[in-house]
Amino acid sequence: MKKRIAILMAFVLLAAGCSPDFGEQPEEAIIDENIDESLEDAAIIPRYNVSDENYRVLIDSNLSQARGVITNQIANRVDIDELEEGLRRHSMEVFEPSDYFFQEGQYLTDDILYSWLGRYDPDESPEGLNPEIDENMSAQKAEEENPRYLSHILEQNYLRKSDDDSVELAGISIAIAMKSVYRFQTEIGGPYYYEDIPESKMRQEANQIANEIVQRLREMEDVPNVPVRLALYREAAHSSLVPGHFVSVANVPADSASVDNWEDVNEENVLFPSEYGQQTYPDVWATLVDFESDIASYFPNYVSVIGKGFFQDGELRRLTVEIPVSFYGKAELIGFTQYVYGLVLSGFPNDYPLEINIKSGERQEALIVREAGQEEGFVHIYR
Repeated sequence: MKKRIAILMAFVLLAAGCSPDFGEQPEEAIIDENIDESLEDAAIIPRYNVSDENYRVLIDSNLSQARGVITNQIANRVDIDELEEGLRRHSMEVFEPSDYFFQEGQYLTDDILYSWLGRYDPDESPEGLNPEIDENMSAQKAEEENPRYLSHILEQNYLRKSDDDSVELAGISIAIAMKSVYRFQTEIGGPYYYEDIPESKMRQEANQIANEIVQRLREMEDVPNVPVRLALYREAAHSSLVPGHFVSVANVPADSASVDNWEDVNEENVLFPSEYGQQTYPDVWATLVDFESDIASYFPNYVSVIGKGFFQDGELRRLTVEIPVSFYGKAELIGFTQYVYGLVLSGFPNDYPLEINIKSGERQEALIVREAGQEEGFVHIYR
């Protein structure tokens, strides 16, 4: 109890505006301003990494050659974030962060992507990877029977430092984003129609698309023959509050132009409260129900607690919680955040990362973070 009081008192002082004294930080927490310059394309190589679980990102002027394409192709923002972060996560299995540098995709330009993402048409779009439309069918039936399965192709590059202190491409990762629900119109301004896409059919189409992508990469003169990591992503529905998930991965050796073996990935993002969450992960569901009940007893003027859990192989790997409330003063916010922090320490297991966002309308009011294995967490109240 004395320890808890000490923690809360220290927190109040911090929230009241005391300037923190960072003092000396451990070397791994400091990003050194001294950097090495690559002799190739004038890239700047960071000397230190923020953590062992992240890649060192090359600092240069070579941003993605397809910037902005993803936002035009994938409707749900949560899918965009999961696609980019998830591809890096799955790339770590073959491109070790301690050995490789990360760089945004440099070879698939926006022009290339838009041509590949279109529908196949022998006259106007021979590069299109989505199915051709049957002109003999009605517009609605043609769309239903030939949906646009492929939404986006995301490229990430992984480089290694060479003996002459330059960097060179050592691997490419490609995420293939496929729809789970095809939304379409038959005329501009007309109603939207929705066609569910079974996962088995999605996988069948994705396998053909993946082989074609790899063959095209191998035929591009400026792309070195390096290993390619492929990851197949199944998008969520347009209105979903949680993203979709990766369903399989494959490795293509540097001397190969075909995708031979896919390895299934067992991961998903789950919304709480939900019937699926209650039935599939009852322990997590019960923890959040108790948490919500405790909050309601303290602060009845709130909407609900929204939880988003990321699971791998049936185990919770990350939990993000949002608490929407309305405050009438800074003291009220501080007191409520203190109370929630106490619930975190006493009510949530510490075997997974936990993030709690306290919001008022669209404004972020407070943040509570606790890393896996830690007894205590970090609390910040926004000014």
